[in-house]
Amino acid sequence: MDNNTTTDPQIILGTMDFGTRVAPDDAFAILDSFVAGGGVWLDTANCYSFWVDPSGVGGASERVIGAWLRARPGARDKVRIATKVRQNPLVPHSWPQSAEGLSARAVRTGFEESLARLGVDHVDLLWAHAEDRTVPLEETVGAFGELVSKGAALRVGAANHAAWRVERARSFAREQGVEPWTALQLRHSLVQPRPQTPLAEDGHRLLTDEDLDFARSEGLTVWSYSSLMWGSYVRTDKPLPQTYDHPGTARVLAVLNDVAGELSATKNQVALAWLTRQGIDPIVGVSRVQQIEEALAARHVRLGDEHMARFAEAR
Repeated sequence: MDNNTTTDPQIILGTMDFGTRVAPDDAFAILDSFVAGGGVWLDTANCYSFWVDPSGVGGASERVIGAWLRARPGARDKVRIATKVRQNPLVPHSWPQSAEGLSARAVRTGFEESLARLGVDHVDLLWAHAEDRTVPLEETVGAFGELVSKGAALRVGAANHAAWRVERARSFAREQGVEPWTALQLRHSLVQPRPQTPLAEDGHRLLTDEDLDFARSEGLTVWSYSSLMWGSYVRTDKPLPQTYDHPGTARVLAVLNDVAGELSATKNQVALAWLTRQGIDPIVGVSRVQQIEEALAARHVRLGDEHMARFAEAR
């Protein structure tokens, strides 16, 4: 059930907090529930989550997934694993100064360490976590292509990259005769920040209309992160960041509340359905089993053209 062959968008389980904010036992329960509910894709990264890990480096999330795979014979055949290289600090507590980057050597070394932590011989999708403009793009493209040619990564994609960089990378891949990036991962949700205001989160890049147009014309998969805005749609103790304080947000939230009531769905489920209706695969990070059950149930929420038009007008 690869995203290259299925047409229906899927709910992706984001595992960023596994092994740090989410204890391994709780992570195991979430993973079990996700698979039992028909979930397939797990999204992690080699740098998760260095900023809260006492070690000052990443790897905890991948180690938890690896331990879960060892404890669940046959589980590897039921899930698809996506991980990322680029951001892991080479010196503990030193980021971005010591971030590994995307040189050919960094990509190979970072990925080998990911495979070891995961305890697998390949991943289903390897992401370049963010741009590294200190390295020639053709070098990065060649390194990713080499991993695909070896069967160590089945597909490759670009997270937090400008569309023109991805297109240039795909051109380099064609010239080199290697596998091109066929997936995009960017931040996206129902609400939008005020135009021209920088995001507070380092390294985040917002999905644009241009990105979607590019992806649709080229047949690229699109994954969204921060899909539920860290719980802000439903939790009063987690207000939206200041950059979202504008009239459009209030209008969107009012429509969200109304549509959720009309469809007997939760606001989170409607927000996820809004993404999947556009062919986007939303990543959902959770800390409890009930949250992943709620997210998976969003697959049964059907937004019509009229609902989408109301959201479009509000935004």
